[in-house]
Amino acid sequence: MIMGWAAAGFILGAIVGSFLATAAIRWPAGRQATRGRSACDRCGKRLGLLELVPIASFLVQRGRCAGCAAAIDRRHLAIEVAAALIGAVSLAVAPGPAGVAGAVFGWLLLLLGLLDVEHFWLPDRVTYLLALLGIALGAAGLPPFPNERLIGLALGFASLWLIGALYRAMRQREGLGGGDPKLFGAIAAWLGWAALPYVLLIAGLIGIGAVVTAQLRGEKVTAVTRIPLGALLAVAAWPVWIVQNGMP
Repeated sequence: MIMGWAAAGFILGAIVGSFLATAAIRWPAGRQATRGRSACDRCGKRLGLLELVPIASFLVQRGRCAGCAAAIDRRHLAIEVAAALIGAVSLAVAPGPAGVAGAVFGWLLLLLGLLDVEHFWLPDRVTYLLALLGIALGAAGLPPFPNERLIGLALGFASLWLIGALYRAMRQREGLGGGDPKLFGAIAAWLGWAALPYVLLIAGLIGIGAVVTAQLRGEKVTAVTRIPLGALLAVAAWPVWIVQNGMP
């Protein structure tokens, strides 16, 4: 039974991942991701039905356009696989509506994380959607319940906003992006206020690991090196959801 849910989540995630990849690649460039038929970014050839099959079409075509033989951006495959795995794990952990909700949580975090890593950009429309869905699911009866989510939304935003304001006052420069407090609040609207320390701790550990890895590679990391905190929060938040929903 669980394998069936996982398989369904994988297929659904791959389909969603195809859209997420298009959005992550085209949206920052000012191109529409939701209008018109899918086409090759190089030659403009409209993709046929078989070329639209997520993951499989990339592998069958060996990562190249069937029209002009140009290399297809490998981010398409990576994002589709990531979204498929998010869907599979979510529905394996929590079969049914809760698992679908967890998959949506993971997919939105995936998109936000990608945009933050590549462009230091956390679009308000995606962050607000994440927050609204979290509150709505609590109102619909999925735990944590609405008061925990609403308190978390306020605490998550306020805590990072205050840290950013204090840093700006002390150092006379920006230390946090404006989207980071909003994302932290939106995450808490899904996980509840009690999960905030765990998300922040995991994000901090991942960040430290990334900095140490960069230094070992010989990259220079200073006090003014930009780090995509939003992406770190996104990566940390979904595993916390898995723990919350996977515990008996």
